[in-house]
Order: sequence, then C-alpha cells, then structure tokens
Amino acid sequence: MPDDATETPPPRGWPDGFGRGDDRDDLVRLSTIRGTLPRELHHLAWAEGSARGCVRAILRGRAGTAGDRRWLETLDPSDVLAATDAAGARFAGPGDRDYAERLLDLTDPPVAVFVTGTALPSQPSCVAIVGSRHCSALGREVATGIARGLAALGLCVTSGAARGIDEAAHVGALAAGGRTVAVLGAGIDHTYPRAGRGFLRRILEAGGTLVAEYPPGVPPHARNFPARNRLIAAISTAVVVVEGVDKSGSRITADHALDLGRDVYAVPGPVTSPLSATPHALIREGAVLVRDLDDVLQGLGVTARLATEPPPALEGVERAAWDALEVPALPDIIARKLGVSIPEAVDVLTRLELRGLIRGVGGRYERRFRVALPDGGDHPADTPRAG
Repeated sequence: MPDDATETPPPRGWPDGFGRGDDRDDLVRLSTIRGTLPRELHHLAWAEGSARGCVRAILRGRAGTAGDRRWLETLDPSDVLAATDAAGARFAGPGDRDYAERLLDLTDPPVAVFVTGTALPSQPSCVAIVGSRHCSALGREVATGIARGLAALGLCVTSGAARGIDEAAHVGALAAGGRTVAVLGAGIDHTYPRAGRGFLRRILEAGGTLVAEYPPGVPPHARNFPARNRLIAAISTAVVVVEGVDKSGSRITADHALDLGRDVYAVPGPVTSPLSATPHALIREGAVLVRDLDDVLQGLGVTARLATEPPPALEGVERAAWDALEVPALPDIIARKLGVSIPEAVDVLTRLELRGLIRGVGGRYERRFRVALPDGGDHPADTPRAG
C-alpha cells in the first residue's frame, strides 16, 4: 500500500463486490488478523479493490505485519467458519443481512462481524446505554429504568455486555420483553464477564442479538474494548451515558457517537462522585442532559398520546384488566371489575407493568402513553424519573 494511502480518506463503505463470491474465503482470512488495524484494512481494501488483493498485499509484505503474514500462510478459512457454526453464530461481511448498514458510517468499519441471534437492526431505532462497570446503585437503577422504557416502546437497546451499567441496560430491556443487542469485546464464542453468561443467554432467548468483531477463540483483552465501543456507537441512533470516571470507556463511546453525528445524552450525578466525571464533562461540552425516558424521547423527537387500544397479543384476564383501566384505578376496583381477589388483581397488574403496558402511580394503576416514533411506529412508553 502506498505510504500516503492513509492521508486521503477512502469512500464510505467497501469496494463493490468486496468479500462476495470467490472473494469470500479471503474476507474470512482478513477478519482474523490482528496486526493490521481496521482503518488500515479499510484503506487497503480501496487500494486493492478486493479481499483477495488485500491478502495478497499482506503476504507479499506490501501491507500488514510479519505476524499477519505468518498467520495467513497457515490459516484455513474453513476452520474459522466451522468454529463459527459450532458457536451457533454466523459470519457476515459487507452487504450481508447480518452486517448492519450503519456500520459503514465508521471511518474504520469492521471487515466482517460474527453474529448470534436475530440479525442486527437495519432501521435507525437503537439507543445505546453505556456507563461504568463499577456503577452505583442509583446508576444501575437509572440505566435499568430508561432501558426498560425504551424497550417497552419498541426501541432496541444496545450496550457492551459488561458488568455494571451495560448489564443493567440489557436486563432492563429484557424486563420489558424488548429487543437488545450486546456487542462483545471478545470472540463470538466468549462471554465477558463470565458471570454475564446468564443474561446473555436470556438476550438470545428473547430474540436479541450478540455481535462481535472477533472470531471464535479470541479472548477478552483490554485493547478490544475501545474497538468494541465504536460498534456500539455506529449501530445506535443515540448514546445515553450513565456514569463514568474520567477517560472511561463510556467517554470513548460518546466520542465515537459524536464523530458519527449521533445524539449524545448524559445523566448527571453527584458533583463529588468520580462516576459523574464523564457525564458532567459531556454536558459541559454540549451533550443533552437527561433525567429520564421523557427527556430521551424529547431528544429523539418522538411524540406521545394516551393509549386507547390494547396490544394485539393481549388476551384473557390481562386483556380484561387493560379494558378496566379506562381511567386510573386502585387494585380493589380492578379486582371487583374482574371478579377476582385483590391479590389476584395485583398479580395481573404487576405482569402488565413488567411488560411496560401500565404503570403504578400513587397506589393507582394507569395505562402508559404510546408514542409515535420517527419511523412511523406506535409503541407504549414511560418510565420513572431518575433521582
């Protein structure tokens, strides 16, 4: 590759036909090398025009590293694909359904991704929630609440599958029965942290997605996580930062989002807490201060109205409870309308609340709002304010 190749930014995306057809095996090879940065591979792709050309340039010493050359000389792409299949995952390159179009907004897009579960969303309806691994109890509560509300709306919640705020975001989305995407900082067959295997399994069972830039067998490493953060920002419409120390990973995600023109929201915290450093710095630099779901929705430009029609799948006693909530009511009123005991009515109302369809306010229950999303969708919404 010419020495000045990195001076002129290449076009968005990849050359036509890159990694397709007869070029596929070489795309698999490129997805496994670690000595050449994604930005360098992107430039090389436009210089060579194909994945095969990139592999040839590395093998001939015109690009890449000595380690990459040694690796490519012995790598069998069928072994990578077999390991991917064994992990229950799929390999996806540019143009494939599992390779989200929004990843191409990056100046250093991944040459390929490995995906488990539902395909990555193609529409701009994902909101990332990120923050500290060592979060406070309040930070966890806020992240869970916002994620639960977003998921109840039908929005997809994205995060990085780490402890703390990331896990709270995923769990909040799952609690509302919604969609969530976890971006891993390791190979698609690894879960990090080990304690997170339970909620990652739940993500897949709920129709969510796990995605990694790294093939099976790549362990979690510190250098992987900043690279992972750019993918979180790229596939999201906006990024909500809930806690983060100075120079944290959540700051890296926010910076990537700003570079991509995504909205960045930050939740303020105590001025004496180190965990407030990143959100407060972002707010000073122009990020939108948010306290709750309402603030995020306002930033996203959605509008709300009272819900009048039940969700199509609502049946039986849950449908009857919904119909009984034409106006806010106490559990004993709902019990009388349903002809059940008060504990039975509370059980039904609790199930509806966990699904994000109603909410409890001052002892009474009421239907949540529904919002009109920018994509024309119409979904239930609401969540408690932070603090």
